[in-house]
Amino acid sequence: MAEPLVVTLGCRLNAFESEVIRHEAAAAGTDAVIVNTCAVTGEAVRQARQTIRKLRRRHPERRIIVTGCAAQLAPESFAAMPEVDRVLGNIEKLDRATLADGGQPLAVADIMTVRDTAAHLLDGFEGRARAFVEVQQGCDHRCTFCIIPFARGPARSISRPLVVERVRRLVAAGFREIVLTGVDICSWGSDLSGSPTFGSLARAVLAEVPELARLRLSSLDPAAVDNDLFSVLADEPRLMPHLHLSLQAMDDLVLKRMKRRHDRARAFDVATRARAVRPDVVLGADLIAGFPTESEAMFEVTLDSVEALGLTWLHVFPFSARAGTPAARMPQVPGPLRRERAARLRVAGDAARSRFLAGRVGETTDVLVETPGVARCPRYAPVAVSDDAEPGSLLRVRIRAADTERLYAETTP
Repeated sequence: MAEPLVVTLGCRLNAFESEVIRHEAAAAGTDAVIVNTCAVTGEAVRQARQTIRKLRRRHPERRIIVTGCAAQLAPESFAAMPEVDRVLGNIEKLDRATLADGGQPLAVADIMTVRDTAAHLLDGFEGRARAFVEVQQGCDHRCTFCIIPFARGPARSISRPLVVERVRRLVAAGFREIVLTGVDICSWGSDLSGSPTFGSLARAVLAEVPELARLRLSSLDPAAVDNDLFSVLADEPRLMPHLHLSLQAMDDLVLKRMKRRHDRARAFDVATRARAVRPDVVLGADLIAGFPTESEAMFEVTLDSVEALGLTWLHVFPFSARAGTPAARMPQVPGPLRRERAARLRVAGDAARSRFLAGRVGETTDVLVETPGVARCPRYAPVAVSDDAEPGSLLRVRIRAADTERLYAETTP
């Protein structure tokens, strides 16, 4: 029997869960093709359907199971696709018994009633040089544009001992870099005894797994970056100097209509404090272009902030109305204007990235080799290295050149 084939769409949390699915599906004895979908935008759902159709053409003899956030939100619509044999929800996808052949064609529980978290331990990540560790699941906030809380359920934290054990096992398996991930990682600990902070978790991981070479964090809510996290950033060089902020916009009225918990001043405060304690830190950000009611002046506040805030790595999305969210009922910015504004943000982001990369020439740094010929430096820049460098290894290199996309390095003695 062939091994199960797991196809991952979307976020780093999905990447972690896909490894759990791969392990549990293999143990269950299924050879199905399992598609772990994303629902963050309408385009993500469209791509999921397109991927399913392509997989059916490539694997006509194998059963196709669809799961993930898009399946959780619209199970019947995926079950109606002729290419799909089974649909599983976000809880069911991690259950060995549910993944086994012969299960019911539609198994999707009410995610809003779930209070537990999965306790799986992993020893590897197929085809990856770094490993992702889930520390938190779900979200209790209700940003007006976001459908994900209804796909993931309420916020719930993984216990500190389990997070540490997950990291320890992956490091023992040879991974040099770990990424802590979740839906809303800054809320970690709010449901645990004593309400420990996310920063305290990062410190515990580094302290209790001293052999871990590099720790990286996924997206941070600027409203909830805690003092402990700034402290760890200041005194722990193994925490990578790269923070990715879930900003979405920088105009205060737009942020209010998004029901975000931060304002423009808070974003600048986080950036200023981070640079004060770690001068080499770089910032990335998620930004939405063309949110409902966004005027040209409001947009330009966000656009100007790319340079003013010193952002280096941008994830830019034209606004995507998700049925069932308050933003979908607000006055919409025309689609062509959303896309035009997104393009302008990307141009600003490209310029910022190019300036950053050009400034790295002549530096010496450690890089993690991701694939043959491609590595990544602590500040997240892709680095071209020798093709014979072993994926997963750390190299000391000197940056000899840069273009608009990446750095070019030579190994130092």
